[in-house]
Amino acid sequence: MEREYLTKEKYEELNKELNFLRTGRRKEVAEHLEYAKQLGDLSENAEYHEARDEQANIEDRISKLETMLKNAIIVESHETDVVTIGSTVKVSKEGSEDRKTYTIVGSEEADMKAGKLSIKSPIGEAILGKKKGELFAVKTPGGEVKYKIIDIK
Repeated sequence: MEREYLTKEKYEELNKELNFLRTGRRKEVAEHLEYAKQLGDLSENAEYHEARDEQANIEDRISKLETMLKNAIIVESHETDVVTIGSTVKVSKEGSEDRKTYTIVGSEEADMKAGKLSIKSPIGEAILGKKKGELFAVKTPGGEVKYKIIDIK
């Protein structure tokens, strides 16, 4: 299993979700299944099939969370001269004065609206290991785009 890079906050959030699914949601779905079974013929019982699908989805999510948390590496913000997971990076697109700031995070935490960029995204992969002042290129459907690293925190 691949390592999952998480902030302490995200790790705790996923742990809470896992506990909720194990305790509250499992019980709730089991009750739905029992009720649906009482409705009769299971082969044509849409409510029963819906409850079974819901149960499968919850068990899949529980399994995914357990694996992710077991393999998690907690990252913290840190000062360094090289872009790593947990770095906050200010970049500018070549030929533009606009500057964007991103925090480099694991794929589970990625959120472009919040400026959290996955290490598995094209920009995330291209920026890892770069230093302040360095240029890097990202291939996009519209062609190659070049960026310059303005600052790293």
